[in-house]
Amino acid sequence: MSAPRPLVFLNARLVARGAERLGALLVQEESIAAIGTFDVPSDAEIVDLNGLTLAPAIVDLGVFAVDVAACHAGGIVRIGLMPDQSPVLDDPGIVQRAALIGRPRLWIHPIAAATRGLAGRDLAEMAINVSAGARAVGTGRGWISDAGVMRKVLAYAHDLGLSVIAHAEDGGLALGAVATEGETATRLGLAAAPALAEALAVARDLLLAEESGAALHFRTITTAAAIELIRAAKRRGVAVTCGTTPAHLFLSDIAMSGFRTFAHLSPPLRAEGDRQATLAAIADGTIDVLASGHDPRGPEEKRLPFADSSPGAAGAETLLALGLGLVRDEVVGMARLFDLLAANPARVLGVQAGKLAIGMPADLLVLNPDTPWQISADRFVGLAGNTPFDGMPTQGRVMQLYKGGARLV
Repeated sequence: MSAPRPLVFLNARLVARGAERLGALLVQEESIAAIGTFDVPSDAEIVDLNGLTLAPAIVDLGVFAVDVAACHAGGIVRIGLMPDQSPVLDDPGIVQRAALIGRPRLWIHPIAAATRGLAGRDLAEMAINVSAGARAVGTGRGWISDAGVMRKVLAYAHDLGLSVIAHAEDGGLALGAVATEGETATRLGLAAAPALAEALAVARDLLLAEESGAALHFRTITTAAAIELIRAAKRRGVAVTCGTTPAHLFLSDIAMSGFRTFAHLSPPLRAEGDRQATLAAIADGTIDVLASGHDPRGPEEKRLPFADSSPGAAGAETLLALGLGLVRDEVVGMARLFDLLAANPARVLGVQAGKLAIGMPADLLVLNPDTPWQISADRFVGLAGNTPFDGMPTQGRVMQLYKGGARLV
């Protein structure tokens, strides 16, 4: 079988080396072979982008469902798959199968369960799961309440060179809650937990991570108090990173008004002050990852009373467009946005991807950042359309998508 022809992108607005610049990019044998100016191979396939943006394809860290169509629509070619699957990703056979099911159209990097069955008691076989393809270990949707168990998880992960992906919500305070304490929850009569539940969980796990030297990643951080703890820990040299979602950047708990179940999320939406603090943490670099938290839920789980509905949102198709809103609002630049969407999540997973650099996989996204469209849950191509942004006008569309130099979209 002959090797694929070289692929050359001309007149591209490249998002590389911390900036945007006009140039060209050469793909050979599934990898990036040259950037900027170079001699175009005589047998190359030429793609003239006419000034469109060429960026690394998105690495979405912390996805709850394998949803290939939604990922491709949103410019995603790699996902960090959460362990909360059926069955739980706590066995090497299950982990290996999860890593393979997306091929050849989607890279799946399993996040193995830190404890058996995600029960928070007995450690899972981390080393064996790593050999089966796990790229990190995680606590899933829940918090490990036993500090002794979490200490062992961090120590074991440190010895294996793995990141621990943690959910930051004190289980005692958040038990049974579907909202954050405040005016909105009180008005709606919803069971609520204080925002402090997040900071308490973060404080404990930071201390344990600092003791062990383990790499700790908080998947979704949403409160000012937790952000300040993480900011201080980074100054001390703790190996901590954190992420958030567009919902927690752009929506406050007011979005739950009218018992809108599409706004029933985990962690729940917060007060406006916490939302503003999360935006500030994106701007100053405290937050490292912007992820979709993709958790598609059908009408049988969302068309219920708010307290009975399942938390979660379909976020893969809107992640990029909503992220581009941060660029238009001058919160971050385009290069920083793709650090949040691609380079940093790849680094947490220990994957060589997420950058336009020589030798990197040719996982590429061609973007028109100015294309207007309206988010419509009814027109989503993925498994479900449960988005809290239903009806919102936005800008930015994926025009082409490549995985290892092979075109997907």
